[in-house]
Amino acid sequence: MAKFEPKYHITNTIVNNLLEIERVKEGIKSLPINPKLLNSLRETAKLSTIHYSTQIEGNRLSKEDVKELIGNKRVISNTGRVRDEKEIKGYYVALDYIEKLAKSQSSITEDDIKHIHALVTGGGSIKVKNSEYREGQNVITDSATGTIVYMPPEAKNVKELMKEFVAWINTAKDIPIPIVASIIHYQFVTIHPYFDGNGRTARLLTTLALHKNGYDLKGIYSLEEYYAKDLQGYYEAITIGDSNNYYLGRAEADITKWVEYFVNGMAIAFKSVYSKAKEQENSKDEIKILRELDTKQRQILNLFETQKYVTSKDIADFFKFAPRTARQLATNWVNIGFLISIGEGKQRKYQLNETYEKIL
Repeated sequence: MAKFEPKYHITNTIVNNLLEIERVKEGIKSLPINPKLLNSLRETAKLSTIHYSTQIEGNRLSKEDVKELIGNKRVISNTGRVRDEKEIKGYYVALDYIEKLAKSQSSITEDDIKHIHALVTGGGSIKVKNSEYREGQNVITDSATGTIVYMPPEAKNVKELMKEFVAWINTAKDIPIPIVASIIHYQFVTIHPYFDGNGRTARLLTTLALHKNGYDLKGIYSLEEYYAKDLQGYYEAITIGDSNNYYLGRAEADITKWVEYFVNGMAIAFKSVYSKAKEQENSKDEIKILRELDTKQRQILNLFETQKYVTSKDIADFFKFAPRTARQLATNWVNIGFLISIGEGKQRKYQLNETYEKIL
């Protein structure tokens, strides 16, 4: 069997998204995220990853159900959703295993993949036996119409295909990691080495490749949400070529369309979490600033929400102070840097220091 050599070409879309991914990656590195916020963002990302990856496969549990389930809280199981709960638990322990593998310096092996799949389909057990590849033919059909969507390679070819695939993963040193990750995802579901759990395992394997190579983004993003929110786009992008048969063109297909889709999703996910992290970090800063203000300073902010400048008369009217008291208060606020004084005499007015203006 021929050595695995993915076919694709670099387009402007791919280049632009790769540049954006690197920009955001460096931005996250330099973003001062406090430990409490970082843990919160990681938990949110993990929850999203589990929920959306299993949802793609038809899991019916809500994100709140998933949160309760992985938090060891009871979820109602008398509605015929026991299988859904087992899928969530399986994905949760598999994701934990991925995080441990990502920290190691060793190459990805077939045994790693077999163990990931065993955890994914193990219902939450951590004591599982590595999954062996399928020994029969599987067929992917449209659940609504029963039409054959894809005919994977025959079982007799799976072992060799997986061997070549893993060898490629560990020798693809000169290819940008986001592109490597996209090809890992594509090729695994193309081989479809198992009867069930291929999609979930492919997405976990993709995560492993990204995290092992510095694209973990502190563990605060989820690609799965990008896929799940546009399932039609996901399936269209990963369906390559005119034939639905592995041997009739799918194996040699040019997968540029999929690579474009994947790196675009990475760029979107990265930018989204970067904005969220900055927003929440800024929010923490704002709370700290507000706590440092005294009662009257916090109250006067209400006045500045409707006007950029105030006079001592505005302050007097707002607090029902005597004019002299209001002028003294304004002078004190200028001296401590809360307000900025503009003009002289009767033309004098005040505006907030930029630090406080930003939190309005």
